Parts: sequence; C-alpha cells; structure tokens
Amino acid sequence: MKKNAAPPESLSFRKMSPHERVTTLLEEIGVPLSEGKWFESQHPPVERANQWIENAVGYFSIPLGFADHFVIDGIRRRIPLAVEETSIIAAASAAAKWIQQFGEITTSAQLGENIGQIQFPSVSDARAAQEKIQLRSDDILSFANETVPGLVSRGGGFNRLEVRILERGFPFQTSMLVVHLFCDTKDAMGANLINQACEIVSASIAHLIGEEVGLRIVSNLADECRVTARITLRNIDPALAIRIEEASRFAELDPYRATTHNKGIMNGIDGILIATGNDWRAVEAGAHAYAARSGSYQPLSIWRTDGEGTLEGNLDIPMSLGTVGGVTRTHPSAALCLKLLDVKSARELARIVGAVGLVQNLAALRALCGDGIVAGHMRLHVSNIALGSEASETELPLLKTRLENLFQDQKRISALDARNILSLMRGGR
Repeated sequence: MKKNAAPPESLSFRKMSPHERVTTLLEEIGVPLSEGKWFESQHPPVERANQWIENAVGYFSIPLGFADHFVIDGIRRRIPLAVEETSIIAAASAAAKWIQQFGEITTSAQLGENIGQIQFPSVSDARAAQEKIQLRSDDILSFANETVPGLVSRGGGFNRLEVRILERGFPFQTSMLVVHLFCDTKDAMGANLINQACEIVSASIAHLIGEEVGLRIVSNLADECRVTARITLRNIDPALAIRIEEASRFAELDPYRATTHNKGIMNGIDGILIATGNDWRAVEAGAHAYAARSGSYQPLSIWRTDGEGTLEGNLDIPMSLGTVGGVTRTHPSAALCLKLLDVKSARELARIVGAVGLVQNLAALRALCGDGIVAGHMRLHVSNIALGSEASETELPLLKTRLENLFQDQKRISALDARNILSLMRGGR
C-alpha cells in the first residue's frame, strides 16, 4: 500500500476467503503469487526448524492475519499480526478505520544505540577503575569495532562507552562496576554482535583495572532506541473522549490498571513483531522496564481531551528490532510479511510497530468506555465456545445462533451453556 490517506475500498478484506486475502496482498505489492504458499502451508520443512532450535520436533502454528484500514504517516498499510487471541485484529482494524474518519496517526523514531553490559561484580576502588576505563575509552571502542567489521562497513558500530558504579551497600566493602558499550546496529537488532563484542573486549578491560569480570550481555532496556506515536481525533463524541481520558488517568494512578492498559498495547506490538520474525520477548521486557523507570509502574501511553471532541493519545516506548538478521529473512513467512509491509529500514518498521500498539490501545479503551469489552468480543467469543463444544460442522451454525440469543438474554455464556444447548439439539428439541 502506498501513500493514499483515503483509498477507495473494493471488496471488503474482512469478507474475503483466506486464499483471496493472500492473493490480494501479493498483488497489491507486486509479489509473485507463488510466494503465498508460505502463508497457506504455515511452515517450512521440519529440517529448517532443526537448524533454528535444539531438539526440534515440528512447529506450533499461531494464526496469522492482517489488520486493515491503517494509514500511518499518510501511508496506507495492511498490518501482519501473528496472534491467537480473539478480536485483536478485528478491534485494531475497526479502530484504524475510526481514526481514518476523524483524525490521523503520526510517528517518529529515535533509533540510537543498543547497549552491551560488562559487569565487574566486586571492585575495591571503583572511582579509580572508572577513571582508567574512561582514559582508555577510544582504545576500547576501537577494539570492540574490530570484532564487528561487517557492521562497521555498513556505517554502524560502537560509538561510546559509559562506566557506572553501583553501590552494593552493607555488608559489602566493594562496589559493582558496569561498563556500557553503545552500539549502532543499523537495521539489525544486533544482540549476538553485541554479546560477542562484550565477551572479547571484557578481558582487556579486566586486565586494565585488575578486576574479575562477571556478566557480558546485551541489555534489553533499549532506552536509547525509542519510538513515539501520536493519534489525534477531532469531532468525536465529547463524552466518549472524556471517558477515555479518565481511563488513561486511572492507569496513571494505579499499577493494577496500568498493567492491563500496557498489555493492550503489547497485544498489537507483539503480534507484528512475531509476524516479522523479531524478538518480541526482548521488546516486551524493555517496555515494562521502561514503564517502571520512575519507580512506579506507569502506562506507556497517555490520552487527553479538550472536552470538546478532540482527543490525543501519545505513546513513548523503547523499540529495538531488525529487518535483517535472526529469522527476519530466513523464516519464509516473516520475510514475506516484511516484503508485504514494504519497509526499507528498521526505523520504518519501528514506527509502524509503535503505531499499531497505540491503535490497539485505543481500540481497547474505546470498547471499555462504550458498551464494555464483553459485548465487543461476543461474536468471536461465541464462535470459540461453539468450536470447543465438539459440535459437528452441520451443528455449528445453529449452536452459534442459540448461544448468541442466550448471551443477549443473560449477558453471559459459558462452555457449559454450549454443551447443554448441543444436548438439546441432539435430543431433537
């Protein structure tokens, strides 16, 4: 999808068959139809799995779908989401369509440097050790860059270092020293490169300060690599906008609510990260650490209204990801998702990911501040309960209808209700 803030709609993407959706996606971006086999077969040969992980036996497939109606920074996109949870894709698509009608999504990315940590657990004179390392910082960085020549040739590499002193407190007589190596990883996440450099460089630093080295590992709190996303809506129901702001303030005051608020953001972020072969666990861990950076767990997004129908939401989140390296290119489905997104860099992908997280957040808040989350999920919830009841293909349509009617009457349904209805159906009543 290219730049077009209000594209003409043809056959609804939602109403297509899975095969029609795959064909549409491939034709839109000019990808050969033969590549669609990776979506429909769901996985490459098991031998490939054995190359990626240890003790492989096969694949555990997660449904892959595309959210529709997204216009991010003026570019229309369909968003790949690998998710197993009901309603995530439907809610994101509906919220994106609402944003198209009443506002816009804008993003920016500050993709700085990822951090490698070298720990010295017990240093007797931390200030002296800190000074020695700082005086030799240029030599240390040059040595680190010798370990990543390919990255340096692409314009990346280690640019600076920082020495932190962590006081251990009573009863310890020593301090902990941590060296941070800051690395521009370009379009790769770069964890393995950073780990490799930290392990090699650590020996020379240990020799320099005469101390024993501890851990040498990348940090997943990538607060030097951050994405901001903004949604602005105008002329919406002022009462709804006020309720959304109050929901945001609830999360700002209460960590129990903030946790679920952020989980809604990560529903979208994790889905696109998995679909593109990125390390969603690393981004998730970094996001929650960033949310707690003040000492109190906070929401990653804030919503405010002017009280007259204008609503603005802002998301600020650390985002270290890649469009090269790992399985982003070696997993056929991940590579195809990246191709269909038509992204040219990790920065562009990060901005899309941030936007998806904020849209997913708005979708949840809109539902919670309207009819509630259960009503919005009812149709798909009914479908899941019906599918779990062991009903046959011919019994499913009637069972779903009766479950929907029951929900309308009593505002709740369960697996037991499905079994009871199915028993009555089979009894001829």
